Amino acid sequence: MSDAANETSTEVPVCPRHPDRESWVRCQRCGRPACPQCQRPAAVGVQCVDCVAEGNRSVRQARTTFGGAVRGRDTLVTKAVVVVCVAMFAARYVLPADVYYYLPLVNDAGYANSFGAGTWWQPLTSAFLHASLLHLLFNTYALWLTGTYLEPLLGRARFAALYVLSALGGAVGALLLPLTANTSLVGASGAVFGLFGALVVVNRDLGRQTGQVVALVAINFVLGLVISGVSWQAHLGGLVTGLVVASLLVRTRRRGAGVQWGAVAAVAAVGAVVLCLLAYAGARTVV
Repeated sequence: MSDAANETSTEVPVCPRHPDRESWVRCQRCGRPACPQCQRPAAVGVQCVDCVAEGNRSVRQARTTFGGAVRGRDTLVTKAVVVVCVAMFAARYVLPADVYYYLPLVNDAGYANSFGAGTWWQPLTSAFLHASLLHLLFNTYALWLTGTYLEPLLGRARFAALYVLSALGGAVGALLLPLTANTSLVGASGAVFGLFGALVVVNRDLGRQTGQVVALVAINFVLGLVISGVSWQAHLGGLVTGLVVASLLVRTRRRGAGVQWGAVAAVAAVGAVVLCLLAYAGARTVV
């Protein structure tokens, strides 16, 4: 036997990812040496991390009933919205008065009967501001109940889109319908009513009870009619938007994510155009 053959037969195998380590265990898939750090248990023997990663890429990601990525009971978006609402409410007590006054994103004083061309951000930021502690507690509690149920079913992105579009739909309702004097256009109520509407649509599609949700929506809507300073117009706009967005997500889920997001984008485009037309035209009636 030649010296070259002897050298080859006695060559020490090393891990391709860690050449300084001897690796006498080989990957069952590619046959390359794999050091303990690069070994992953397989049905028979071990595989290297590269083969495991390649195999994972070929596995189709699990999806929820309505097309979102499966993340267990994760409710990151719901938690984030609650945190933002609490932080923006706390700003009035934490920040110096002169600083708070000049921060239009958190100062709710300018949101009474107001959404105009010069305050283009208000239709969205209004959904995170609250007029009182009771207002904040009620809305965040309702958001938590509906969000922790809907977000795992829809997925993070779809749930976030539903919330934002419902908030903007509430702003459209507040601009389009007559307001009573001194109505405060702040609060997550419009977006929450959108979640209520989505809850009805989702439960009907899943064959679950909707009677209690419908009763809850009716009671809260009536309260908005009888309590002064509450914008039932925003509640109605958010509710209608939530019903529309959830219905589109349900009806298009079997046609792929592209169709779903196209439908959501169409709603967003229509809402943005209507908001711009109403705001810049100064369309608002106060009775």
